[in-house]
Amino acid sequence: MSTKIESAYVSASPEANIRWSKNSSLTRQIETRQGMIGVRHGRFVGGLADGVEVVEVDTGVTTALILPSRGMSIWRLESGGIDFGWKSPIAGPVHPSHVPIFDPSGLGWLEGFDEFVVRCGLESNGAPEHDDSGRLLYPLHGRIANLPATSLSIEYNEASGRVEVIGEMIESRLFFKRFRLKSRIRFHAGQPDVELLDDVTNELTSPASMQLLYHINVGSPVLGKDSTFDAPVETLAPKDAHAAEEIETWNQFGEPESGYAERVYFAKLRANEHNLTSAMLSAADKASGLAITYSVTGLPRFVLWKNTAALEDGYVAGLEPSTNYPNNRTFEAEQGRVLDIDPGETKSFRVTIHPMSDSEAVSKMAKRIATLRGDEPSTVEKMPKPGWTRGA
Repeated sequence: MSTKIESAYVSASPEANIRWSKNSSLTRQIETRQGMIGVRHGRFVGGLADGVEVVEVDTGVTTALILPSRGMSIWRLESGGIDFGWKSPIAGPVHPSHVPIFDPSGLGWLEGFDEFVVRCGLESNGAPEHDDSGRLLYPLHGRIANLPATSLSIEYNEASGRVEVIGEMIESRLFFKRFRLKSRIRFHAGQPDVELLDDVTNELTSPASMQLLYHINVGSPVLGKDSTFDAPVETLAPKDAHAAEEIETWNQFGEPESGYAERVYFAKLRANEHNLTSAMLSAADKASGLAITYSVTGLPRFVLWKNTAALEDGYVAGLEPSTNYPNNRTFEAEQGRVLDIDPGETKSFRVTIHPMSDSEAVSKMAKRIATLRGDEPSTVEKMPKPGWTRGA
């Protein structure tokens, strides 16, 4: 039996308090054949978070806080007693009204960035871009993370134990674009994994192009001294000369270091016959980790973000499947790394997040990645790769 409960949109905030709604149709305990799963709905109260809408889902194994006000981002994820997010210097979640996306520098997006999972896009998802006169054309990482859901609902299936939180965002500008992102965030009672099932539709009568990147951010305790990243790399290259300085240890992480400047690596990963690939960040003792599995059909590129700065400055690693590399949009379009989307057409993107809180799960994922890697050696470029980095 599948039941759908609709609610009107409202907006949604952290270190402030969450006021949980007792009367919302989204607040309920759902009994399934696989166990109980709890959903509750509320809003943050106070500070920059005031008014931010939040939905909590508790599978009995994993608890996630979803932010409909911030593009259906996942703010926090806890599983097996481990917090898989990170501690950003931003006192979030920040209501989108306080995030100056179109700040002339193009970097205003950073004033709201503290989520575990945040989408970048849809018109553009990379570095800010200005025209010859200095006018901002595309801000850092686009707009979708700061657009509120226009609808919000849950669906559940009592037999399978499946629960989905469903939200829709519209990114639009008269004469230019109208993208609808329908996001289903899927959970199963008694299971740790979280599935992101996103569909983007071009609702205009003219063709358009888009980009999308999933910024999945992991901090301590999974990230720490001697943590490692593992993926079936086909080809990998540093984004710039700064990242090239650590190319010999590109998949190894150090302890928090004050003044550390981020390193970024671009990659293509190998996939299986179903076009699925996986990547994992594991703790030094291999007793915990965070992995992702996704389809390279929609997300053919991968980005690794290393930011082992001091804990107070944002100690974090980013696992980022993407349609493209996060250079400015014009360069990516010249390289053919934008998705053309016809009038009425829908593009689908699928990412599964695997929080792992024991050595058995980490070992199983490592074996899966080794199978995907196969016997062919990986190509690791020493310097930025032409066509992947502007000016390389």
